[in-house]
Amino acid sequence: MSGTGRALQKRTHLDAESNRKLERTPAEWIIEARERAVLPATDWQTFRDALFSPPAPNTALKRAARRYREQRSGHAF
Repeated sequence: MSGTGRALQKRTHLDAESNRKLERTPAEWIIEARERAVLPATDWQTFRDALFSPPAPNTALKRAARRYREQRSGHAF
C-alpha cells in the first residue's frame, strides 16, 4: 500500500475515533474528566453547571462560529 493510502487509513481511523468521542453524553464526559482530574468539590460543581447550563454565546463566539461556517462552506469573508 502506498504512503498516501496508509495516511488515508490513519486519518479515517482518527476521524472515526473523534466521532465516537463526540457521541458521548454529558454524563460520560463528566465521568471521564473526573477520572483524569483531581479538583475540589466546588470546582466540580462549577464544571458540571457549565456543562449542563452553558452561558449564552457572546458576540465574539458568534462571530467566530460564523467565520468557521463560512470557511467550511468555501465562501470568502
